[in-house]
Amino acid sequence: MCEQKTLERNGDVVQLDRSEVNRRQQVRNFNYCSLKPIRPRELGKNVFGDRLEVIVSLDNKWVNGTVLHYYFFDSPAHWATSEAEKNIVRDAFDTWKGVGIGLDFQEVDNPEDAEVRIGFLRGDGAWSYLGRAILDFPSNERTMNFGWDLTRTPNGIDTALHEIGHTLGLPHEHQNPFAGIVWNEDAVYDQLGDFPNFWDRDKTYYNIVRKINPDSVQGSDWDPDSIMHYPFEPGMILEPEEFRNGLRPEGGLSERDKLWVKSFYPPLQRNDFVELHPFESHMLDLNSGEQRNFLIEPQSTRYYDIRTFGESDVVMVLNEDLDGEERYLTADDDSGNEENAHIRIKLFRGDRYILKVRMYYAPGNVSLMLW
Repeated sequence: MCEQKTLERNGDVVQLDRSEVNRRQQVRNFNYCSLKPIRPRELGKNVFGDRLEVIVSLDNKWVNGTVLHYYFFDSPAHWATSEAEKNIVRDAFDTWKGVGIGLDFQEVDNPEDAEVRIGFLRGDGAWSYLGRAILDFPSNERTMNFGWDLTRTPNGIDTALHEIGHTLGLPHEHQNPFAGIVWNEDAVYDQLGDFPNFWDRDKTYYNIVRKINPDSVQGSDWDPDSIMHYPFEPGMILEPEEFRNGLRPEGGLSERDKLWVKSFYPPLQRNDFVELHPFESHMLDLNSGEQRNFLIEPQSTRYYDIRTFGESDVVMVLNEDLDGEERYLTADDDSGNEENAHIRIKLFRGDRYILKVRMYYAPGNVSLMLW
């Protein structure tokens, strides 16, 4: 009697005998990441041109200086994994931080304290939500998953780097419209529909064939060595001709990856923070993508309003400073509508707060006030 192996394919259980398992394992198909779809931002009818371009470019990016807390699920048991595999993911966070970006990463022991919540459910693929979209999910849900053992190959860290890249707000590079890729779509759908991914056509289209908005990619050309790029087997790409025999990124973060991520998250200096006092107006003389950080130390406990004035698209994020560690409180993003960013919240005397304001677009003068 043949030894059987059970696989899950689109929710159905598939039984493979040992000879079929061996045959399939000899095929060099890759396990691929499947980026989770998110609801597109709703934009007003007056959003077009440069304004549209910068909103799309910064959409789902974090304000610079954010501390992303990550948590490894240990319950339920099928979401848990070994310390060896966790260490690969920890090393991947350290690698991104080592680029010199303004973000930080801290591991925590409670999912309620984490923005990034990581599971290792086998058979569920490797995936992450994109950037700030992870804030839309409750603390008992995963925002990232690794569906195969990262310790089984030396390049397991590349999978972790790729998923963390999505959490930083970076899309798939092979969907860059500047790449000029012409797919052999029949081959793409056939390969992704087979072992080991078993994707349906919709998932394959969303993660491979679909071209993303040109305003959301790095620069005006294409980086085939990006960590955000899939490898592809011979026959999947028709054009450019040089990749008809396959495309394999070099592995690790490319030089373009490092420049790209630092363009969104340059290093921050603590002494760049400006004190924000009630009823003092501060001009936000910022270019698109630039950010200003403010320190708030209330002299009385009460409700406060923080608001921008003038025609603009900004995101404001308010954190509490707990002995040098920032914890998220609230935010407002007015991008794509005709309102001003506005936060109303109770602040406490003796506590410290950090307000971060990132500019999307401003055709004229913009100011900020606390009262």
